[in-house]
Amino acid sequence: MSDLQVIKVGGNELDDSSFMAQLVATLAGLAQRGTKLVLVHGGGKALTALLSALQIETRFQDGLRVTDARTRDAALMALSGLTNKQLVAALTMHGVDAIGLSGLDAGLIRAERLNPTLGFVGRPTHVRAELLRACLAQGWLPVIAPMSLGEDGEIYNVNADHVAGAVAAAMNADLLTFVTNVPGVLDRGGELLPELSAAQAEALIADGTISGGMIPKVRTALEALSAGVGRVRITNLEGIANHAGTIFAR
Repeated sequence: MSDLQVIKVGGNELDDSSFMAQLVATLAGLAQRGTKLVLVHGGGKALTALLSALQIETRFQDGLRVTDARTRDAALMALSGLTNKQLVAALTMHGVDAIGLSGLDAGLIRAERLNPTLGFVGRPTHVRAELLRACLAQGWLPVIAPMSLGEDGEIYNVNADHVAGAVAAAMNADLLTFVTNVPGVLDRGGELLPELSAAQAEALIADGTISGGMIPKVRTALEALSAGVGRVRITNLEGIANHAGTIFAR
């Protein structure tokens, strides 16, 4: 399938109405130019707000949310419900035939338990890429919430970065883009690094050039490469429109 892009956007960014409006306009522009798109989204901020309203304690372990059954059910409401349908509604109003899905629908994404101490947190084991190709063939833009179906029949909350990587690899996507609030990876002088190999990225992490919140973003990009994705990009919304950002390639 020519020019297929998987785009992952985080829940924190979606909480900003101006970001949401710009995201939808950018995706609509790409779709109207004939680019095949699959959108994967998180929703951590919406989930934290819902858990607070339900008086359910939020705990993190190694950067992942500890997910008991009540937290998992709240995640299903926040991600597959509120966040997913807000994105679908906004895209539809921009003339895009968006269809909201989760990993549960038709067993789109199967998962296994990541770590028993984390509860219902999973990692993707299989993606039914043919279902997404069928959507794209109809001219639909799949909008995927990362809740996934376990091989044991349980519902699992899966990190949206991992879902995006698994989807991009399964579909042989031309490009996987992680949308952030920065233009890409910057050097010590604050200049954008347009391309990085895995070895260069690891060296920049080691010498402190890549630091803080950019480290997990870069590691996720490298994981996607090792999963079989040809090219991975970290950029912001302007970078999507301008074909800019930092590209990681095998």
